[in-house]
Amino acid sequence: MRRDTAGSNHDSDARNTTGSGPRSPVARDDEARDVDAAVGRRIRELRKRHGLSLEAVAGSTGLSIGFLSQIERGLSSPTLRALTSLADAMGVSIADLLQQQAKTRLATPAITRSRERSSLVMWKSGITKALLAGGNAAAGAQFSFSVLDFDLAATSGAELYKHRGEEAGYVVKGRLRLSVGAEGHWLLDPGDSFHFRSDQLHRFENAARTHTVVVMVNLNAPAD
Repeated sequence: MRRDTAGSNHDSDARNTTGSGPRSPVARDDEARDVDAAVGRRIRELRKRHGLSLEAVAGSTGLSIGFLSQIERGLSSPTLRALTSLADAMGVSIADLLQQQAKTRLATPAITRSRERSSLVMWKSGITKALLAGGNAAAGAQFSFSVLDFDLAATSGAELYKHRGEEAGYVVKGRLRLSVGAEGHWLLDPGDSFHFRSDQLHRFENAARTHTVVVMVNLNAPAD
């Protein structure tokens, strides 16, 4: 592990991926619009289920009412920060936001086959978050277990962000630049790991010239 002070200004938007292999730009755009619409419907459903107005959610997340409305209507792709803030405001996990996007019902609750997991792609910056065993929303898990694949120059967003809970990770491949609170910035290499409270401002960035892969565990703290 190395300490580092560099930064980057890339943002991230989201879509779901349900397959592999090359796709045409038109097909990718169509898929992105379809998934943005589905995620938006899911967010609206959860907001209404929790009896929250757009004004209340805007106040607790710092996102504008206009942007929230566009997300719910599938007109804007939520950033990772936006998704995390929305999940936090409604007392759910990001896995809950993807519940309707799961590819198939788990055949065995104790395990998740690769073909069964749901993946969220931050399509402008190239971060893929695949939910692993225990991260299935229907299982009522108190944590999210996932693997994050960072494409070249991918980041969690231009700004540091925070939310409820705790998170820990293990770098499998590449190099991760991690920023946490006032403690500074670190370069993490394969075999390095981290753990911190998520209510500290933090940010992730791929600092390698190839993909960076990180296995993550997030504790889903309950809403106040």
